[in-house]
Amino acid sequence: MRVVSLVPSLTLTLFDLGLDSTSIVGRTPWCIHPAAQVKDVPVVGGTKTPTLSKIKAAQPTLVVLDRDENPKAVYDWCVEQGYSTFVCDVKHPNAVPAMLRDLASKVNCVARGEELAQRVEAALSVVDKTVSRGTVVPMIWHEPLMAAQSGTYAAGMIQALGFKVPEFEPKGTGYPVVNAEALNEHGVEGILLSSEPHEFALEEGEAIAETMESLSGIRPWVLCIDGEALTWMGSFTAEGFIRLQKELSSF
Repeated sequence: MRVVSLVPSLTLTLFDLGLDSTSIVGRTPWCIHPAAQVKDVPVVGGTKTPTLSKIKAAQPTLVVLDRDENPKAVYDWCVEQGYSTFVCDVKHPNAVPAMLRDLASKVNCVARGEELAQRVEAALSVVDKTVSRGTVVPMIWHEPLMAAQSGTYAAGMIQALGFKVPEFEPKGTGYPVVNAEALNEHGVEGILLSSEPHEFALEEGEAIAETMESLSGIRPWVLCIDGEALTWMGSFTAEGFIRLQKELSSF
């Protein structure tokens, strides 16, 4: 098997399923985990702009993609080339176990895939889903200020912990540009500052909170959180969920 992965979190997942650099033959520069193993895998370009000639040169028997992360044109090209594809389309951690089982079946690692799926199910099962913990928003970019809204995997991770995440643009991409007025309008009580793709400083979040307070008289709380825990789906979902649970335990 020769796998090209254009999804950083799924590159990690493929290694965790038991594949190695002899079978994972292409990755993006953002596929950084596991560090000791990915260094031996050639880079074929970015998630949005992979170099198609490099993918072709890798002679893949499977190309792993994500519906949000990779352009449809890349998927269409893979189909035209006759490559088998695996397309991830996970919007909530509850869907990760099924995705892990599907991917594991695709790469002939069913037993290990079942172990990883059950680990995610166990992590998610410990949260009391009857308790509402308020309305928060995960921020992912600063200039312009962008959030992950309800319907995205990042929001799903937060919602699985008992928080509400607003939907700012029902027909948008899932990652709207927002401002203090919109945050107040949707009753945001807490601002979560992701460490990636923009590494937020606490001061940036406090400035947003100060503007919100000047408009409404109510100041939201602000917290920096682990960006990988928020967005890396797959084999890392269980660990990411546990990390977020600890970071948000006081709220």
